[in-house]
Amino acid sequence: MATEFRGPDVKAPRFRQESLNVISKEFCKKFREKHPKHKDISDSQIRTIIKAFNETLWETVIETRDGVQLPEGIGYIFIGTCQSAKSKNVDYAKSKKYGVPVSNNNWDTDGKLAKIFYSSYASKYKFAFRECWRFTACRNFKRKVAKTYPDNWTMYVQVDPNKKMRDIYTGITMKRKRLKEQAAQLKTYNEFDL
Repeated sequence: MATEFRGPDVKAPRFRQESLNVISKEFCKKFREKHPKHKDISDSQIRTIIKAFNETLWETVIETRDGVQLPEGIGYIFIGTCQSAKSKNVDYAKSKKYGVPVSNNNWDTDGKLAKIFYSSYASKYKFAFRECWRFTACRNFKRKVAKTYPDNWTMYVQVDPNKKMRDIYTGITMKRKRLKEQAAQLKTYNEFDL
């Protein structure tokens, strides 16, 4: 016998996380001081340029398997395929409609989930306080990943939940190094010269 679904209390008090606006007037002023040749650019143009760059960045992350290295060597962003959680993934809309708990099993992706990963580990040159950096994806990025992931979920890197990110990146960089060495050896290889 199915248990009755009790939806979330919509009248309960809510916690709203305080949003942080990085692109403020102070930021634009410091940008103009640092780059005097761009002193004629308005604040709205700076915001537009940053927004266009960010959209191009996350679209590239979605299209490429290995992700993108961020400018100034502050890290990498990539999409990883993960196993679904052991706890139930409740589909609240269907549960409310049918009155019983309905779980979302991700049949389109064989039960796999997409996660957006940020890592500052594999940057070429280590920088101070790299452990303190954090990445939070914007709503448009999350929605685009959710929409495109079921179509080509096999393309993305499979992330083992028991491995550390640095081990994954060390493996990738060693593999790239080995492939470059093999490509260099193949250029000079002559099968008739024994």
